[in-house]
Amino acid sequence: MKRSPISSLTLLFPISALTATIVVGTILPGCAHNRGKNWEAKLGPVPEGPIAPEKLKKEIRVKQDHIPKGRFGRRLNRPMRPQFITVHSTQNYTGDAFDHAKALKRGALRGGVCGFLCWHFTVQDNLVVQHIPTDEQGEHADFDGPGNRYSIGIEMCEHKGNDQAKTIDRTAKLTAALMYENDIPIDRVVPHYHWPRRGYKPPNKNCPHFLMDDGKPRGTWNWFLARVESHHQRLVQHAQLLEQQQQEQNPIPKAPPVMQVKADPPARQEREVFPLLTPARPGRPD
Repeated sequence: MKRSPISSLTLLFPISALTATIVVGTILPGCAHNRGKNWEAKLGPVPEGPIAPEKLKKEIRVKQDHIPKGRFGRRLNRPMRPQFITVHSTQNYTGDAFDHAKALKRGALRGGVCGFLCWHFTVQDNLVVQHIPTDEQGEHADFDGPGNRYSIGIEMCEHKGNDQAKTIDRTAKLTAALMYENDIPIDRVVPHYHWPRRGYKPPNKNCPHFLMDDGKPRGTWNWFLARVESHHQRLVQHAQLLEQQQQEQNPIPKAPPVMQVKADPPARQEREVFPLLTPARPGRPD
């Protein structure tokens, strides 16, 4: 079954960025190891049953606000076939998804191999903003390492007033959709922590910090992966249901009676006899 491209997850009209400026704030304090249970209690379990990609797209609410091609984080032509999805948190208490889009489009966030940071999506509690296409490399993980070269980068907002649980679940839905569209397995959905940064101490960043336990991906991260996989399985179930319906509507036709071969009952089957082969005579050399 042919799947719709990931661009189907985005709306076709741009969003005007807000005028606020990105200011790095304090990191939100984390709870203990019960974070996942607390968020699960607030969100409830993932609904059961199949869901169409188009319906999940409406729930995710992705809006495009791309960095101009050839500018800042997109100034180099760096195509990518995504093989991983890397999840981050902004650690910014004042900037929402639109503020981050504005900063990326102005080249306000410096760093990385190309000189400017960029990633693919920023998620907040009520929507997602897309900054670059998913078939282009970003600058969000490990400089010239595989995290940048082969992974889609997702940042989760932490600004004041943002519902963190809803942001996490929207990220889980987006991740599931990207897995489905790009055939990425759940074991290739990783935190920023997964990609060591050469020259940093420690090399593995505590990010996304509110999904880490003691700075490492343990119980809370595993809870997040389970939620991602639950959303993904609903998409898989929908594809399987469509395939089953198609087979029922267009069954493989049976061969006409004259073409059907019927085997004799076992008791009447006779052993097939092959004639003896006469050894070939030696021939003259060519």
